[in-house]
Amino acid sequence: MQPKIFSSPGKALLAGGYLVLDPTYEAFVVALSSRMHAAVTTLKKLTSGGQTRITVKSPQFKLGEWTYVIDTNRLPDMDLSEVSGRKNPFVKSTIVTILSYLRPSTSYEIVITIFSDSEYHSQIGSTPRSSSNGKRTFYYHNKPINDVPKTGLGSSAGLVTSLTAALLYCYTGDGFLTNQRQLDTLHNLAQVAHCLAQGKVGSGFDVASAVYGSIVYRRFKPVLINDLVALEPARFSAGLGELIDKTNWNIEHQCCCLVPGIHILMGDVAGGSETPKFVTKVQKWRLENPDRALSVWTALNESNMGLVASLTCLEQFASSNKQEYAKLLEYLDAHSARDISASKKPAIQLLKDVVSSIRSIRKLLKIMTVESGAEIEPDEQTTLLDNCEALDGCLGGVVPGAGGYDAICLLVSENSIKKIIKSSATLAEFQHVHWLRLLEQRHGLIEEQASDFDGLF
Repeated sequence: MQPKIFSSPGKALLAGGYLVLDPTYEAFVVALSSRMHAAVTTLKKLTSGGQTRITVKSPQFKLGEWTYVIDTNRLPDMDLSEVSGRKNPFVKSTIVTILSYLRPSTSYEIVITIFSDSEYHSQIGSTPRSSSNGKRTFYYHNKPINDVPKTGLGSSAGLVTSLTAALLYCYTGDGFLTNQRQLDTLHNLAQVAHCLAQGKVGSGFDVASAVYGSIVYRRFKPVLINDLVALEPARFSAGLGELIDKTNWNIEHQCCCLVPGIHILMGDVAGGSETPKFVTKVQKWRLENPDRALSVWTALNESNMGLVASLTCLEQFASSNKQEYAKLLEYLDAHSARDISASKKPAIQLLKDVVSSIRSIRKLLKIMTVESGAEIEPDEQTTLLDNCEALDGCLGGVVPGAGGYDAICLLVSENSIKKIIKSSATLAEFQHVHWLRLLEQRHGLIEEQASDFDGLF
């Protein structure tokens, strides 16, 4: 068969770290050009009535193959085992979730191949391999997937989302690509599968971005999935159907992209962070200082949405005043965030609003860092981001997501990216920063051209 291929993007939580855990607040999630791909290469109906056999391959990693033989009459089979004893909770949970929801009466042999773009993992010791037309290049490792360091761009959410799409296609077709209600169903199933795999209910912003793209996101209430998980196995399928088909999740996912000529520039920083410990410290701080925490979070939410509003104003200006907007970008190319903030020119007020919003976000995250003890923006990252404000073409930046030592995320003019990378390479303060060649994406889940993957199967 001609492969049917779906892909989902990585993510960067640009604004809304920690607040995204609370349904009261919103967050701005940027979808990234690194993608996880799921290709259906075998879809064969079993006429003999045999058991369904689903194989998920990940040829970029050693021992990257997981096969499950499933008696659909025994679903949900929470004790489902891989035939060789290999473990991949994300693959297993996705298969169990989709089949428990669909309750298919027909058995199939299904083979799905996963491809992971290079930005998701460290490429040390890897070997590149390209498709026949050269449009796709993936890196192959001689280690199992769990032994290859990840970069924190949301690989598990991308895997679950693209695999959910591939499995739904096998049983129901690809209507979710054009039907919003079906896409919402796919999203909710992916959220359930991801939570089951992780053993906890997260905020869901990574899965939401993998499905919907760059968005302003407000999460669902955790009780929805917690109540499902608490059910007896015999009631799981019915409970899942009720949750997916008859429950309003009250999620918000409003499309919100960066404006033309302005991109994110992600910097991988030689460090390491333990997000769960950060979250625990922040939650303890909120519990012990409810009034203070509410005040800080209210102000932080206003700053986050102020950034979204300032970017929206820029986008509207770019659309209605193209010549003036081009001049604004030229000004940004030659000036830094510090220059823009200090300028008295009315013509650059839209840029000043972006700089001001980013600075306000950082100020409030620093307050949380000091008061909670969680290293959200540790001093080393503060120094680094302050230095970024001196780079021409940069509007400023933040430590994305939960913060820590892993990365920085800048807003920069498109024309200044090469200049920033080149100039910072000679500066001591940037010696530990590895710039990632990523672009933001408007769209989330999409179908890919199968011909671009010829020669890889």
